[in-house]
Amino acid sequence: MLRSRLKRFAFLLGALVGAPSVAAADEGGVSFWIPGFFGSLAAAPQQPGWSLTNIGYQTSVSADAGVAVARERELGHIPVNLNLSANLTASLSARADLDLLMMSYVFKTPVLGGQASVNLLGVYGRMDTSLGAQLSGTLSAATAGGIPLGSLSFSRFDSINDTLWGFGDLLPIFTLRWNAGVNNYMVYLTGDVPVGAYDPSRLSNLGIGHGTVDGGFGYTYLNPKTGQEFSGVLGLTYNMSNVQTQYQNGVDMHFDWGASQFLTKQFQVGLVGYIYDEVGCDSGSGNRVGCFQSRVLGVGPQVGFIIPISKTTQGYLNLKAYREFDNANRPDGWNAWVTFVLSPAEQTPSASSRRMRSM
Repeated sequence: MLRSRLKRFAFLLGALVGAPSVAAADEGGVSFWIPGFFGSLAAAPQQPGWSLTNIGYQTSVSADAGVAVARERELGHIPVNLNLSANLTASLSARADLDLLMMSYVFKTPVLGGQASVNLLGVYGRMDTSLGAQLSGTLSAATAGGIPLGSLSFSRFDSINDTLWGFGDLLPIFTLRWNAGVNNYMVYLTGDVPVGAYDPSRLSNLGIGHGTVDGGFGYTYLNPKTGQEFSGVLGLTYNMSNVQTQYQNGVDMHFDWGASQFLTKQFQVGLVGYIYDEVGCDSGSGNRVGCFQSRVLGVGPQVGFIIPISKTTQGYLNLKAYREFDNANRPDGWNAWVTFVLSPAEQTPSASSRRMRSM
């Protein structure tokens, strides 16, 4: 009888630990902000009118974790004292192939002395996630007086794979830019409208299941005479509670940067990078991991090309890639961006590199 109860308890515990819905920093290991979204020329002025941005985004990440499972007692449910000594080793890998499409309109009339734009970004693509976990340890039982009754060694392995095609959440974005010679400034406000494919019991998701508010400040140094450029955008994300899981992510801080040299008026080369750090603690009744703050850094190369299309339209192609490192409570790996922008052409050739941006 005792051994049967111990086996049932070990099975239930293994199922709970190995379940994909177990919370992680930035619930499920996924944050609202995609690090690297902003890049070179982020705060530079833009041409008034409509523009269309298409971003091909690919990422491959993995994570290893060792988790200590605390002792657990079931007083009143099982008429013996159960002592659990267990270790959990787990590995996770994920690959995403996404297409981000953004429609933008830049106003010609100044707003607060600056240049305003409104944008709407949508996402479609594929997410493939695999999870493997092994739980091993010993269950022991004792009477209320502490007399040992027996023990049971156990080992359990779970392997889960989930692939999903679908749409992600919508992101409305508002920006306001100011130009003062070689110095350019920007403020932005965005957020998450949680309408994308999301199910808390599923391993792969393209939506995050909750709303957010994100805002920040950007700066671009751009010297048309030397072709030198540097940009940085600092932002903070406030995450609302996920009503399906009763889990609320902490406040996230992100800093995207890019530095480049225009070798000609149409060609640039440089570096890009980001810092992502969760500065607040996760909370909510569904949080069983505590504060559990996440962090990751990334850096890599970039190239950009301005492509004249017609007298009224120009294109901009940017390719950049990041290698991640120094991660904590978050998977790391690599990601690559292929960005193509169709926008109104510059009116003066001398300013051809001034208005473009890399996102």
